[in-house]
Amino acid sequence: MNSPNLESIFHALADRSRLQMVERLSNGPASVKEIAEPFGMALPSILKHLKVLEDVGIVISQKSGRVRTYQLDPKNLMGINDWLEERKKTWNRNFDRLGNFLIESSLVNSDGG
Repeated sequence: MNSPNLESIFHALADRSRLQMVERLSNGPASVKEIAEPFGMALPSILKHLKVLEDVGIVISQKSGRVRTYQLDPKNLMGINDWLEERKKTWNRNFDRLGNFLIESSLVNSDGG
């Protein structure tokens, strides 16, 4: 998938196991066996989760001989960062307006007006 939408990325990350796999891969590339170690899952289940992550572009894989290694593909995760930055700007503007309102309200009330 060339340009996954945020909904697909959030859906992929909504699963606890996939989120933990992404956290593991944030430390560097890992083989399927290394990724599977902390989970009590069969390798086919791990591979299904990794396929979901790969389909939305969160991870990429490379096969060398019999070993498949996965790593994060940060460019698609940047979409999440951009989305969060926009939310933060909105929240900060709203907090600034609330702060100004509270300051103006306290000034009006302290003036007796």
